[in-house]
Amino acid sequence: MEESEDVPKDFIKLKSEKLSVDEVSELVISPYCGAVSLFIGTTRNHFEGKKVIHLEYEAYTSMAETEIKKICRDVRQKWPSVKHIAVHHRLGVVPITEASVIIAVSSPHRAESLEAVMYCINTLKASVPIWKKEIYEDEYSWKENKECFWANSEK
Repeated sequence: MEESEDVPKDFIKLKSEKLSVDEVSELVISPYCGAVSLFIGTTRNHFEGKKVIHLEYEAYTSMAETEIKKICRDVRQKWPSVKHIAVHHRLGVVPITEASVIIAVSSPHRAESLEAVMYCINTLKASVPIWKKEIYEDEYSWKENKECFWANSEK
């Protein structure tokens, strides 16, 4: 296979079904890359002393997809050797221990893929219109990411 046949691709998906680490990592594997880095964000069972029952995510889907595409473009400018990028985010109810977001990046060497994955999750939390609701035993709370630019602009 010539490298021209393995054109860099972005795989973006927002869905209500359970996310698959295997599916996401397989999307980015390339014979030209020696590194695949993954970030998996999962639902934990507590927050600030409260028992979390599950999370619920909502999104402005078309805008979220557009913003994730921008993140992918930024990654390719910052790390030109990055081959494939996959960003899958779950919407709706996400039970304890299940993945809310999976990000995978392939590159010839590990430094670029590790840096790109960190950039992707941090930028996603700061700029993509996806909202998280934490459901506790007897209450709920909509959560703002501390990285989110619009959350800090009004304070």
